[in-house]
Amino acid sequence: MAGMFETAGAGGGSNKAFKAQLNKVYGWYTGGFAIFVVALAILEQMGLSREWIGFIFLLATIGLYAGIGIMSRTTDAAEYYVAGRRVPAVYNGMATGADWMSAASFIGMAGTLYLTGYSGLAFIMGWTGGYCLVALFLAPYLRKFGQFTIPDFLGERYGGNLPRFLGIAAAILCSFTYVVAQIYGVGLITSRLTGVAFELGIFLGLGGILVCSFLGGMRAVTWTQVAQYIILIVAYMIPVVWLSVKQTNVPVPQAIYGAQLEKVTAKEKILIDDPKEKEVRDIFKARSAALAEKLKDPAAALAADKAAAEKKVADLKAASAPVAEIAAAEKALADLPKDEAAAKAAWTRAKAAADAKSNPLNNMPRHAAQFSGDPNGDEKAQAAFNTSRLNFLALIFCLMVGTAALPHILMRYYTVPSVKEARQSVTWSLFFIFLLYFTAPALAVLVKYEVFHVLVGTPFDQLPQWVAAWNKVDASLLSVTDINKDNILQLNEMTIGGDIIVLATAEIGGLPYVVSGLVAAGGLAAALSTADGLLLTIANALSHDLYYKMIDPNASTARRVTISKVLLLVVALAAAYVAAQKPADILFLVSAAFSFAAAAFFPALVLGIFWKRATGIAASLGMIAGLGITFYYMVTNQPWLRGVFGVTSPVELWFGIQPISAGVFGVPVGFAVIILVSLVTPAPNKKIQELVEHVRYPNLKMS
Repeated sequence: MAGMFETAGAGGGSNKAFKAQLNKVYGWYTGGFAIFVVALAILEQMGLSREWIGFIFLLATIGLYAGIGIMSRTTDAAEYYVAGRRVPAVYNGMATGADWMSAASFIGMAGTLYLTGYSGLAFIMGWTGGYCLVALFLAPYLRKFGQFTIPDFLGERYGGNLPRFLGIAAAILCSFTYVVAQIYGVGLITSRLTGVAFELGIFLGLGGILVCSFLGGMRAVTWTQVAQYIILIVAYMIPVVWLSVKQTNVPVPQAIYGAQLEKVTAKEKILIDDPKEKEVRDIFKARSAALAEKLKDPAAALAADKAAAEKKVADLKAASAPVAEIAAAEKALADLPKDEAAAKAAWTRAKAAADAKSNPLNNMPRHAAQFSGDPNGDEKAQAAFNTSRLNFLALIFCLMVGTAALPHILMRYYTVPSVKEARQSVTWSLFFIFLLYFTAPALAVLVKYEVFHVLVGTPFDQLPQWVAAWNKVDASLLSVTDINKDNILQLNEMTIGGDIIVLATAEIGGLPYVVSGLVAAGGLAAALSTADGLLLTIANALSHDLYYKMIDPNASTARRVTISKVLLLVVALAAAYVAAQKPADILFLVSAAFSFAAAAFFPALVLGIFWKRATGIAASLGMIAGLGITFYYMVTNQPWLRGVFGVTSPVELWFGIQPISAGVFGVPVGFAVIILVSLVTPAPNKKIQELVEHVRYPNLKMS
């Protein structure tokens, strides 16, 4: 295997022989991985504990990735930045698929579809459609220009350091936002696999990320991502197929998706009308009303609560109550908010949660309902329908355009040998991504069927062991409470986070724990592969574009690569620190990265390729305007960002568009600014205009 990675960097032998060697190596690798999983399954039957299975999966996969990184180490600039431009299209497609299959795609996609139903399809349509834009407008042309990075393209196409610098800043912003989400996913999966603390899990996973990208750059990352794709797609498909067979005896989940959705829809009607479910919802309504009363005068309510809690502790002690009861009462007293401000914040959150829980189906829309509201209802229902539909289309737009502009994805098309293979590579990327995205909607429905028909209605003392296990990892991801004290689980008594739908699928379906370990290893592979590509994008932007192109053009190759490695380490540690704070949910962070990339890069890239009149100052102003309006809209309207930046003004949504789709405003602003400013500024020099013409029309002779 080491020989194969050396050949990749040496440039010897034909591409055909190299591809044949790759086929052989990864064929053996896939077979070996299958044997490894079967061996672990046998050991589980012989009594190997879950903790050991988790540790073995974690250490074996991270060790494998680290091994590839060590064997692919290099100090050659072309190898480090673009893998020597020798990656065959099919393998670049697999690497791109892994680069793309982030924690959000692997962990969050099916969970989003589970929680939001039809509207979650916007993610699949947007992300998949984005690759059509990549194939049509960007990948082949960027490969013809031949630079190492997206800021490098902007610097060469538009001339001068300002477009390059803005490209660096935008690449760091969207890539850092995205990588924080991946490292959060790494911590979540590692803590579930091994039982270690979330924060420690982050740094364990970080070791695997760093060894690959630190030692071998794009060469190591490419071959690691191919290995990671094989693991993640196998890990994703096995439990879905198993669930499909368990429920329908058909091993093709995509084929039975419609039939299971009909059963889920029928069960939804039953759960909405179920007396026990209504009883639970009424209890939450009463809680919400009580909290609303407290919020009218938080200071008096807090004083009354403290007095009642102190009296209860005193009464229990006076009655010589059991120690456990006294301890529980003392804990309740200690858990009360410390002051009026804390009380107001805590009760506001609790009221919002109670309001959500007082809605049917645990505040989830009906799975098959296209949009909220009713186009044939009253004025309020029609407005809700139109806003919901508008947000659906806006999100698709942002994800499509953002996909086509993400720097870590576009960098992958610099690694293939030719423009033709760049086009083929996009096709293969779409195929490998399609395998997962075509399965995610079926997985969401199969899990919802399992929850509705098996979990709901089960006595609390007979709930599966995995419920308690996930509650230990993070109560916000999964918790159950017997609200109406009937010892039977109702749907609204369960809090379930979208991020665990995939990770818990194997356990939900009653599969052996080794399959749960495999799924977690797949999720880890997805998060690590994307994190590798993102960290490399940030480090390369700083070392190649900022240091080499702008600060020290005479720097040696070895110095540039060394600086890239040091910066990569610093950025990785910074991202790990931010992820350890558990900022916002994974899907928002990822979607924010797409809006940032769309607004910052897409207008400048497309106009730079297809309009030779686009000027450098226009591109710079367009990037600033597009990114600025997108960032402003997010900061003023997204709850977590409002808290970070201390925004207290009222939320004002434009046309009802949610902040997750802020790029829908930034992209047209970027296009408009670049076009208008280009028309009133001097045209680019003749050399740049001829270069643009030549890239679009290769047969055109340059003077």
